[in-house]
Amino acid sequence: MGKIWRVSGPVIIGEDMKGSQVYEIVEIGSKGLVGEIIGLDEDKAIIQAHEDTQSLEVGETVRGTGAILTAELGPGIVGAIYDGLQKSLTVLMEKGSFIERGAKVFSLPRDKKWSFTPTVKVGDVVNQGDIIGTVPETSLIVHKIMVPVGVKGVVKEIAKGEYTIEEPVARISDNGKVSEVIMLQKWPVRKPRPYKQRLAPSQMLITGTRIMDYMFPLALGGKAAIPGGFGTGKTVALQQLARWSQTQLNIYVGCGERGNEMADVLYSFRRLKDPATGSSLQDKEIFIANTSNMPVVAREASIFVGITIAEYFRDMGYDVLLVCDSTSRWAEAMREIGGRLEEIPGEEGFPAYLGSRLAAFYERAGLVECAGNPQRQGSVTVVGAVSPPGADFSEPVTQNTLRIIDVFYALDVTLANKRHFPAINWLTSYSLYVEDVKDWWAKVSSEWDATRATALRLLQKEAELEEIVRLVGPEALPETDKLVMVVTRMMREDFLMQSAYNEIDTYCTPQKGQLMMGTIVKFYELAQRMLDAGATVADVRSSPIVAKISRMKDIANDDIVPRIKGLWSEMEMNLVVQKGEVR
Repeated sequence: MGKIWRVSGPVIIGEDMKGSQVYEIVEIGSKGLVGEIIGLDEDKAIIQAHEDTQSLEVGETVRGTGAILTAELGPGIVGAIYDGLQKSLTVLMEKGSFIERGAKVFSLPRDKKWSFTPTVKVGDVVNQGDIIGTVPETSLIVHKIMVPVGVKGVVKEIAKGEYTIEEPVARISDNGKVSEVIMLQKWPVRKPRPYKQRLAPSQMLITGTRIMDYMFPLALGGKAAIPGGFGTGKTVALQQLARWSQTQLNIYVGCGERGNEMADVLYSFRRLKDPATGSSLQDKEIFIANTSNMPVVAREASIFVGITIAEYFRDMGYDVLLVCDSTSRWAEAMREIGGRLEEIPGEEGFPAYLGSRLAAFYERAGLVECAGNPQRQGSVTVVGAVSPPGADFSEPVTQNTLRIIDVFYALDVTLANKRHFPAINWLTSYSLYVEDVKDWWAKVSSEWDATRATALRLLQKEAELEEIVRLVGPEALPETDKLVMVVTRMMREDFLMQSAYNEIDTYCTPQKGQLMMGTIVKFYELAQRMLDAGATVADVRSSPIVAKISRMKDIANDDIVPRIKGLWSEMEMNLVVQKGEVR
C-alpha cells in the first residue's frame, strides 16, 4: 500500500509503491477511486485515474489490487448499458440520479439464474475454446459457454440446470487437477483473445445504406473509418450501422460524445425491430456510454472493453459489429494525459505512440477460425468515426487511421450543407474489399460490377463537367454531356441520398440497391439511343419516366422486383423516338 505524492488532474503519482506492476488496477483515496498504473520509477508509480480526482489530497492511500483491467464476460451482457469501465449504468441508476465517485457495481448480475443445457457429456475430452453448453440469453442470442483459455482435460461432471454465473456448470480433470468451469469469464481488455487462424474476407456486411453496400462495400471482419467535420452526420451514420447491419450482435461505443446523443440512441433502440427477425433490436445490442462529461481517461478503457466483448462473441461463432463514436475523443484524452506526464509531444501535441494505439484497436478486427470445437468461424467488424477539427483530413488522427483501415467513408461538409445525407463523398471514398465481395455480389446480381463501374465513371465525369459549367454555363455542353449531368443528378438524388428517418428508405436491401442503380443506368443507355436518333436532352428530361425513377426509394423492399420490372417495360416502350418526339 502506498500514498499519493502528487496530483495533476487525472494523473496521480503514488510513492511507496514497490512491487507494483504496469497496468495494475489501484484504488485511490477513501472513496477507492479506480486508477491504472501506466509507469514505474523506483518506488513511485504513475497512475491514470479513471474517475474525477477532485478533493483528493497528498498523503491519501493508494492500494494495489494485484489485478489488471479486465472485462467481465458471460450471460447478462447483451442489452446492457455500461460506462467506460464496464460498470452497469442500469444498476447505478437504481441507486440514484447521480453516479457517485468510487461507486462499485458488478458488470453482470450475480444472483440471476440461467438455464444451462450441456452440449458435451461426462467422459468427453475438451480443450480451451470448446463449447460445452448453451444459455438462451435473449430472443436473438444463444450464449455459448466455452472452456476458458488454459483449461483442458476430461469432463468429470456436467449437468443441465439453473445456475448463476459464479456456480460451476462443469468440472474438468487434467492429470488429477480438477478445474471448475463457471459461466463468468474475465479477460484483460488490452490482450487480444486467441483464435486458430485469420481468414481472408469474402462475405459482405449488409448495412442497409446504399452508398456503403453498393458503391463502397465493407466485408465481414473489415476495418472502416468515417471521418467528417461537425454536422456532417457521423453519429447518424454509425447509428444506422448499429441499427440495421445484418450481424448477430452489434456493440455501440459512445466515446466522449454528447450525453443527449447517447440518450437518443438508447431511447430509439428500445423501440426498433430487427429487420431480419422482427424481434426487439435491443436483444442484439450492447451499449458502452462514456459521454463527454465523464472522466477522459476512461475513454481508452471504453474502446478496449468494447473490442474485448466483441472478440468474446466472435469466439462463439457470431458476426459482430463494433462502432465507435469517436476515436478522436480518445486521442484527445491521450494527448491530455501525455501533456500531464511531460512526454515529448508528436504532431499537433498528440503522443508519439498515437499510431500504434490506434493499430492495437483496429487490428483486432477480422474474420477468424475460432479456437475449439465444434469448428466455426466468427468475425469482428470495426467502424470508427473520426472528428478532425475543421474537417481537416490531414490532421494526425485521420492520417494514422487511414494507414490502418481498408474502407474510407469521407463525409463532406459541402454535401452536408446541401442537405445531401449520408454526406459520403463518392469521389474521395474508397473500399479495398471490392474484389473480395465480387463473388458475394454475383449471387445477388451478375451485373453489379459493371453497373457500379458505370456509375462511378459517370459521377467522375460529372465532376469534370462541373468545372466547365461554372465557366461557360450548362447550355454550352454537347447533348451527350448534358445527358451525363441529367443522369448523375438522378444517381445523386434518387440513389445516393437516403433518409435515415423515412420508414421505408432507412433500410435498403442489396437487391433493391442493384435494381435501383440498374434502372438509372438502363435509362442512361436508352436515352443515349434517343440522342443518336435525333432527340434532345430536353426531350429526355420531359419524360414521365424521370419522375417514376425518383420515387423508387419509396417502394418497399418486398415489392421492389415486380415494380421495377414494370418500370423497365414502360421505359422500353416509351423511351423511343417517333418523329423527333418522346412518346
